[in-house]
Amino acid sequence: MIDIIPAIDIIDGQLVRLQQGDYNAKTIYSQNPLDVAKQFEDVGIKRLHVVDLDGAKANHIVNYKTLHDLATKTNLVIDFGGGIKSDEDVEIAFDSGAQFITGGSIAVHRPALFLSWIEKYGADHIILGADIKDGYIAHTGWTESSDAKWQSFIASYVGRGVRRVISTDISRDGMMNGPAVELYKDIMEQFPELHVTASGGVSCMSDVEQLDEAGVPAVIVGKAIYEGRITINDLVEYAR
Repeated sequence: MIDIIPAIDIIDGQLVRLQQGDYNAKTIYSQNPLDVAKQFEDVGIKRLHVVDLDGAKANHIVNYKTLHDLATKTNLVIDFGGGIKSDEDVEIAFDSGAQFITGGSIAVHRPALFLSWIEKYGADHIILGADIKDGYIAHTGWTESSDAKWQSFIASYVGRGVRRVISTDISRDGMMNGPAVELYKDIMEQFPELHVTASGGVSCMSDVEQLDEAGVPAVIVGKAIYEGRITINDLVEYAR
């Protein structure tokens, strides 16, 4: 059964969601992300996807205090991304309680540094962020696209030890227009050794079930929860 991983995106310590990575299309859902995280934990959710959107823009970790609260005041296993650009950022994230860190832009701009983290912390703790826009890898808070196609980008890292990827189809993020199921099928077919987490577009439980039927191991869900399209009771069935 697919793992559902709720998303908590943070700006100014608040839980927000963007549309297609647009910082001008921001909705604030909670002033207190910890309260929301505890609700997830109470129904049996084990994982949490936390994104420091301030950090993604600032090019260094910003909301580490919120991460620390989430990690120390719940037992949720947290993967953390956004603004991870240096060895110091990685150390702060792990010291603040993250179990995994996700590197996206850094893997585009400074591959040697990203690979050094895999060597130091192990492939089980470093996740490749492959954010895709029109077939190409996007970066820097999704405000820029690279000239790297997703296939070659992922292949270059799988060949160097990456075993986990979170892939977001930016055209679907925050739009609740359904996930890019065919994209995830393609990724899994080309890279069967990868643990793939889908992100973007989920609007209801039938979308989750569609990904589950396709064999996707995990899915990140954000806006659909906060807009009430997926309820806490829905999460209970899938929590483990």
